[in-house]
Amino acid sequence: MAAMRAMVLDRPKTPLVMRERPVPVPRAGEIMIEVKACGVCRTDLHVVDGELEHPKLPIVPGHEIVGRIAAIGEGVSGFAAGERIGVPWLGATCGVCRYCRSGQENLCDAPVFTGYTRDGGYATHAVADARFCFPLGEAGEDAAITPWMCAGLIGWRSYRMAGEGTNLGLYGFGAAAHILSQVATWQGRRVFAFTRNGDTAAQDFARSFGAVWAGNSDEGPPEELDAAIIFAPVGALVPAALKAVRKGGRVVCGGIHMSDIPSFPYALLWEERHVMSVANLTRQDAHEFLMIAPKAGVHCEITRYPLERANEALSDLRGGRLQGAAVLIP
Repeated sequence: MAAMRAMVLDRPKTPLVMRERPVPVPRAGEIMIEVKACGVCRTDLHVVDGELEHPKLPIVPGHEIVGRIAAIGEGVSGFAAGERIGVPWLGATCGVCRYCRSGQENLCDAPVFTGYTRDGGYATHAVADARFCFPLGEAGEDAAITPWMCAGLIGWRSYRMAGEGTNLGLYGFGAAAHILSQVATWQGRRVFAFTRNGDTAAQDFARSFGAVWAGNSDEGPPEELDAAIIFAPVGALVPAALKAVRKGGRVVCGGIHMSDIPSFPYALLWEERHVMSVANLTRQDAHEFLMIAPKAGVHCEITRYPLERANEALSDLRGGRLQGAAVLIP
């Protein structure tokens, strides 16, 4: 093929524009992918809305990529043409900084991020570093597993950091939470879901995915929480979650961007409660989650959009009009 189609962001806070470009040729160590589906993540929204600074511009967003290998660059082994693979947010690391050398590649000093500092999957084709691509096998429909590549991976990392308590609160019940709720329920934990005030549809949605209780984000849960994970990018939820967790409990902020956290009384933090953030992911997170998701029977609620309607998908996500995840189909 001589040309590919891509939805391109020229500058933040402007609509994406459909463009034709030459099909990329993979360099040494890279794979070129024919994109079959790409999830629409809230991080994409942060890039488009200018909340994440210094993106590569122009940029093709999208980092929940499922596709087939169309070409393989020099020096790549372990992959075959036509194989189905996934491409996540973490696109490459330097491998030599103190974090990479200590098993914390998610904190790399010189990372590459798919759909932010290198072109992503809102396109018919994409190029990725082979070291950061994951074989997906043939089980499951392409569109239905795209949320695994970010909502699932970041959700899993957040879940592990939250600890092993029984009662888990999830603030914001979107793509990540509806995946994580299934894993937690499968493991015998009890999920308490918090949604925008009055969003009874989201609360019903949460209960359908295993939540034992669902209510407004400004409500206290009927039982103390052992831990809480905040997926909604709302800083005011941090003190609310601290109030809901038990002594020694953890509050994990699972997003890459959040509005400012308001001041709160020290009493909410006292008694050895913890507040922590999750940054990016590691390849080990991906290997773990991709093993556990099929065992837990994880399935995703998705809304499909053709590639040219990417702006509509982003608008629906921004406006809270989605249950589950949006997915673009080239």
